[in-house]
Amino acid sequence: MSTPAETPAPTKKAVGLRSERGPVLAAVMLSTGLVALDSTIIATAVPSVVGDLGGFSQFPWLFSVYLLTQAVTVPLYGKFADVLGRRPVMFFGIAVFLLGSVLCGAAWSMPVLIAARALQGVGAGAVQPISMTMVGDLYTVEERARVQGYVAGVWAVASVLGPTLGGVFSEFLSWRWIFFVNLPLGAIAAWMLYRKFAERVERTRHRIDYAGAGLLISGCTLLILGLLEGGVAWGWGSVVGVLIFVASAAALIGFVLVERRAAEPVLPLWVFTRRTLVGGTLVALVVGATLMGLSSFLPTYAQGVLGHDALTAGFALAALTVGWPIAASLSGRLYMRIGFRDTALIGAGLIVVGVVLTTLLGEHTSLWSVAGAAFVVGAGLGLASSPTIVASQSSVGWERRGVVTATNMFGRSLGSAIGAAVFGAIANATLADRFAHPPAAVAGRLPDSADATSLVLGQNDHSAAAEYVRESLTGATHNVFVAIAAVAALSLVGLALMPRKTEQLKF
Repeated sequence: MSTPAETPAPTKKAVGLRSERGPVLAAVMLSTGLVALDSTIIATAVPSVVGDLGGFSQFPWLFSVYLLTQAVTVPLYGKFADVLGRRPVMFFGIAVFLLGSVLCGAAWSMPVLIAARALQGVGAGAVQPISMTMVGDLYTVEERARVQGYVAGVWAVASVLGPTLGGVFSEFLSWRWIFFVNLPLGAIAAWMLYRKFAERVERTRHRIDYAGAGLLISGCTLLILGLLEGGVAWGWGSVVGVLIFVASAAALIGFVLVERRAAEPVLPLWVFTRRTLVGGTLVALVVGATLMGLSSFLPTYAQGVLGHDALTAGFALAALTVGWPIAASLSGRLYMRIGFRDTALIGAGLIVVGVVLTTLLGEHTSLWSVAGAAFVVGAGLGLASSPTIVASQSSVGWERRGVVTATNMFGRSLGSAIGAAVFGAIANATLADRFAHPPAAVAGRLPDSADATSLVLGQNDHSAAAEYVRESLTGATHNVFVAIAAVAALSLVGLALMPRKTEQLKF
């Protein structure tokens, strides 16, 4: 029977033994909740924002630019946390996030709001990985799964509640309060960390890898930009689309060449050669893609196909947010008995089973069946994600924990970007094909694009055209769920790379 290795003792480089873990965890959860909320809270406020600022054609960038800047900065913050310590990087991330929030709330035009959202993402890129790194510093192997279950639960619940809160602020106050509310909450989190999180770091001279950082940011930015906007702003096979991916590949190849010779690489290449780390990152990528796909299309299915309102549709996805923290909390006891990899394999199996259940959903499925499938997926995510990130953190010492945690978080962010692009393209292609070849009874009654789905989303329309759109949406969401199932199966490949026993890496 395999068992996880003990967590390496903190090195003399940094210790946080004076930290009060309860208040620190509360601050971490609050910071994580704010970052997660701002990923989705603006979704239901778009009509109010556009009505005030204009720029309807530009509003998708409010989501894309936040995800983009958050994802590309994650690996950098992981390195800085190992060099400078967790406290300064976390405080910098919170400060930049709050500055971005102020500028978002005060924005006087859509371009200004987009730029402010980019700044918010730069701050959010620090909060997510450093929060998980701090958990790895303060809690033992046995405790981390339970604690990370709390953090994951906050992230999942905030992601679901975001659109609802955005609608409430827009309806009863102003869309600007979506961002202003971050200020007191973020200040409380920073104050709690300042008072309760203690850290001593051995200061030494470091050579900043500016070339590697620049190439990494450029390559990842172009890659995620190409994935997010491909098929939307330009065609996948267009000159622009191809050039973006070619330029991304060139930058990333240059990054590898630079990192091989850098004295202190911003993202050491050894993280891609260790089986535990590579397997954990692949699982994180699957988790990000699966979560993005289900978060986007389960509510759409519940509203557009089953005819439920937005609040009821959110209930189905909420079941996923319940299953995740429960399973993550229980995974600690399990992986101490059977090991990290075997626990994660059980979780990966549940993810596959849950997503397969979504492929069986039809036009007359009960909402309880949808919620049940989401709960199974959530339980799988909790059992798969927590053991893999704890295994990664436990395989290195303090001075490398920030890098491996950030690499895992980057995998999840990249998975979200890929999922948003690929699953959206599948849905749009399915709808476009069906709308281009409608039956004679509805020919001429449908728009030429997927915008026809507005005929059924949130409306009680039972005309022939609406019924055809509903049937088409059923087919589109089914194809997306099949694609998610295929992606979920890749987690088994990632886990096959991990050794049954995780040991501390030797460098």
